[in-house]
Amino acid sequence: MITIPHKAKQFGVFIIKLLIVTAAFYFIYDQLTNNDQLDWKKFEILLNEKLSVFGVVFLLAFSVANRFLEILKWQNLVSFIKSISIGESTKQVLGALTAGIFTPNGLGEYAGKALYFDKKKTKKIIFLNLICNGVQMILTVFFGVLGLFILGYTNYALALIVIALIVWAVSFFTKSIKIKGYSIEKLFVKLNEIPKEIHSKNNILAFCRYLVFSHQYYFLFLAFDVDLPYLTLMATIATVYFLASSLPSFQFLDFAVKGSVAVFFFGKLGVNEWIVVFISTLMWFLNVVLPVVIGSYYVLKFKPKWE
Repeated sequence: MITIPHKAKQFGVFIIKLLIVTAAFYFIYDQLTNNDQLDWKKFEILLNEKLSVFGVVFLLAFSVANRFLEILKWQNLVSFIKSISIGESTKQVLGALTAGIFTPNGLGEYAGKALYFDKKKTKKIIFLNLICNGVQMILTVFFGVLGLFILGYTNYALALIVIALIVWAVSFFTKSIKIKGYSIEKLFVKLNEIPKEIHSKNNILAFCRYLVFSHQYYFLFLAFDVDLPYLTLMATIATVYFLASSLPSFQFLDFAVKGSVAVFFFGKLGVNEWIVVFISTLMWFLNVVLPVVIGSYYVLKFKPKWE
C-alpha cells in the first residue's frame, strides 16, 4: 500500500481549499458582470437616490440576523451529537455555505458540514442538516401556498394541497417498504430519537428566520417606494420565495431565479421590473455574497481531522 507523505496531503488540501474559494468568487463575479438582467447605470442611479447610512445598517442587521438564526439552528441540532460553541457553529455554517455555492440547491453544504466531524458521524450530520433545511422548506411551502390563496391563485393553491395530500397518502401506505435498507418508517424513528426540545427550538428559530428574510425583502420594496398593502406585498414575497425555492438552481444563480419569478408576480401588481431585479440582486448580495466572503476565510483555515 502506497503511503502519501503528510506534507503532500497538506498541499493537496490547500489546493482544494483554494479552488473552492476561487470558484466561489469567480461564479459571483461572473453573475454580477455578465447578467443581462442588470443595468448597472440604472442600479447606480437608484442606489444614489435611496442610499443612506441608516438604511444600509438597517438592511445589514437583517442579513446578520438571518445568518445568526441559521447558526443557532445548527448549534441546536448538533447538540444532539455534541455541544459546539456559536463560534464553531459559525465556522461550519459559513464554510459549508461557501463550499455549496456552486452545487445544485446547495447540496455541497451537506458534505461541507460533515467534514468538520469524524467520518463515522457523517450520516448523522447529513441527517441533521436535512432536518435543518427541511423545516425551513416546510415553512416556505406553507406560507407560499397561503400567499397564493391571498393573491387569488386559488386553483393553483388547491392543486398543490391535493398533490401534498397524495404524496402524504402514498408515503403513509408505503412507509414500511425499504429501499437499500431505508424506509419512511425508519426516518420517523430516527426523527423521534432527537429530543422534542431540540425539534421545538429548531422550529421556532426557523420561523424567526423566515420572518427576518421575508421582512428584509418587504422593507427593500418600501425603500424603493413600492406602495402596496402589507398583506399583498408579503403574500407576493411568500409566493415568489416558495416557487423560486422549488426550482432546481445553484446558490450563485439564486438572484437570477428569484428575480425572474419576482418579475412575473410583481409585474402583475404594476411594480417596475428594474426595481424587482435590483431588489432581488441586493437580497442575493446581502444574504449570499457577504456570508460567502466571510465563509471563504473559514474554508482557507479549515484543517482536516488527520492534520
